[in-house]
Amino acid sequence: MHPEIAAHIARFPIHIQEKLNAIHAFIEQNLPEPTQKMAYGIPTFQLNGKNLIHYAGYSKHIGLYPGAKGIAAFAAEFEARGYKYSKGAVQFPLHQALPFELIIEIITYLLKQRA
Repeated sequence: MHPEIAAHIARFPIHIQEKLNAIHAFIEQNLPEPTQKMAYGIPTFQLNGKNLIHYAGYSKHIGLYPGAKGIAAFAAEFEARGYKYSKGAVQFPLHQALPFELIIEIITYLLKQRA
């Protein structure tokens, strides 16, 4: 994990750190040769020098930022699951398990868009 990202995560309460570490590890494991950095003040994964997906912690949710196309492609799924979302972000409530099966679908979609 990039040192700036580790320092960023360390600023959160432990229950949020656990979720942030879990989503970070999951994204990292499911991207081919990603690079990591802080961008827009949040952890970011890049492929080939271009931002692909970001995530962030908040007091009541974990935000995932796959970009406008990534959100649009899964809007119906977000609605069905009751997730709040906007043009470029979806919120996963802290009191629920992270939806890794949905996150991998989003990652797969983003990778296909880059191909």
